[in-house]
Amino acid sequence: MSALKQASWQADALLLLVTVVAASGWIFSKEALAGMPPLLFIGTRFLLAGLLLLPFAWPALQRLPPRRVRRGVLVGFLFSAAIAFWILGLSYSDHLGESAFINSLGILLVPVVARLLFGDRPPRSTWVALPVALFGFALLSLNAGFRIEASQLLMVCAALCFALLINVNTRVVRNVPALPLTTLQLISVGSILTCLSLVVEHQPLALSPSIVGWFMASVLLASSLRFFLQIKAQGMTTPSHAAVILMLEAVWTALFAAWWFGETMTLLQLLGCSLIFTALLINRWYWVRKVMLRWLPSAQR
Repeated sequence: MSALKQASWQADALLLLVTVVAASGWIFSKEALAGMPPLLFIGTRFLLAGLLLLPFAWPALQRLPPRRVRRGVLVGFLFSAAIAFWILGLSYSDHLGESAFINSLGILLVPVVARLLFGDRPPRSTWVALPVALFGFALLSLNAGFRIEASQLLMVCAALCFALLINVNTRVVRNVPALPLTTLQLISVGSILTCLSLVVEHQPLALSPSIVGWFMASVLLASSLRFFLQIKAQGMTTPSHAAVILMLEAVWTALFAAWWFGETMTLLQLLGCSLIFTALLINRWYWVRKVMLRWLPSAQR
């Protein structure tokens, strides 16, 4: 096996592991929220995760020009908005699987945001996928009785912010290496949301040993380890290829929520989530096909 082909398989394996760890983070976070206010939880989680990555990123950070460091920190403000919507949506959500699929709409919205704000021309597949995704979201709304629940609306806001964040990252801080950029943004998000929590949240802490355990799992596994592995894997493949595999996070989350919380889906929820996932596949079909051909060499014959 050539070194290039081996690196490709290693990247795929790491990215699959990242999706499993990220999906586990939904479970860790939901459990930890039983004893911590949402913004305080996510703020301290990201702050500690960023500090854990700091020793690995410090040599590269020292070589960065100050203007690039400032840009990385400023983009962290947008990341703060995205993750704040996500954690608030998670705190209101009674169905993690559904929330994960709604949040995954951010991948589909990346080219739409690029078109609206930067004039980029999305591929034709985006315009085919968009109505499929919207119909899927409509089915999820119908499941709540012809209304959009607070958790659904917050997850849509998070998806929009994540789509904007990806666009800004590729333009504003494209020359900043991934590890120092991630570290800067984690520390920025952690600092901002922890301070915001101290101002607006008044929910008392209930730090039992189990809550502390879920919190530390969120910090060490779902944040530090997840981002470290994701950065390593993305450095071994293309962003579009990585995005195809990372779409599996929503699927793993639904499966883990069914196993851990005993969640089940109604027919409308199942159809809605399936349509959203189908839209993601349509939007990334060129790269989905390349991944399938890599995983199934016989399909090329």
